[in-house]
Amino acid sequence: MAENEIHVVDVFAEEKYAGNQLAVITNAASIPDAEMQRIARETNFSETTFILSDRPRDGGYDVRIFTPGAEIPFAGHPTIGTAYVLRNLILESTAERIVLNLKLGRIPVRFVPERDGRHLLWMSTPYPQFGASFDAAAVASVVGLEAADVDDRYPVEDMSLGVPFVFLPLRTLDAVRRARFSNERFERVRHLGFNPCIFLFSAETYSSDHQLNARMFAAPFGVAEDPATGSANACLAAYVLRHHYFSGGRVEIQVEQGYEIGRPSLLYLRAQRRGEQADIEVGGHVVASMRGVLR
Repeated sequence: MAENEIHVVDVFAEEKYAGNQLAVITNAASIPDAEMQRIARETNFSETTFILSDRPRDGGYDVRIFTPGAEIPFAGHPTIGTAYVLRNLILESTAERIVLNLKLGRIPVRFVPERDGRHLLWMSTPYPQFGASFDAAAVASVVGLEAADVDDRYPVEDMSLGVPFVFLPLRTLDAVRRARFSNERFERVRHLGFNPCIFLFSAETYSSDHQLNARMFAAPFGVAEDPATGSANACLAAYVLRHHYFSGGRVEIQVEQGYEIGRPSLLYLRAQRRGEQADIEVGGHVVASMRGVLR
């Protein structure tokens, strides 16, 4: 029987030991569901992925994604990181495109060479679903902020791409930095019906090269704070385009995330309006950091 290798990569990382950590398990078809969940709790990263086979099915590779608390149908950094592991470390391929078969559907990842020898990986995503709007003060209170911290030019709104998030636009980087999620405060406003996965962002950034700073709290999935969230950033691309956060019918920006928890991450976002929806891509770099075998 083939060994179950484990590869650890840093996704949306400009250097090793930055970005969002991902554990990728190979030859995983025979691993029971309950054991996959236990392995995900053991790594305790935001997500762990399981490649069921290194042979394609219908042109893509079957992959499952687990947080420490549950299996999820889609997430961005596991998609990009798993595509990197498949292409570079398992298949040792020069393919320009890898497709993953996820619970959400087929997600393609492109490998674009850069002058410095790296590749920028671009993930195309479905268009997110927009949901209800919520009271700004109530959502802000869950992360210890006040209504005055919220940029009231834009809605506090539910969005979903496999996993639901509440989007909280803030006025300042200081407000982003002060945010702290509280289960106790969430319980006080749970009756309002919004999801406790809260994605907050501001146009004030640490680096002048970046256009937005973001944070994401995901307590329901056993993740206190996510260093880099590809699925939420895909939603963010749709959000800023729909609500004219930047001018024009196209968005091409860089988003910094994870700075507040010592895992600086950089996500590249592209969105092009197509009628009532948009074509969306999320990009980033991947750095391999560890490799081993499950015992």
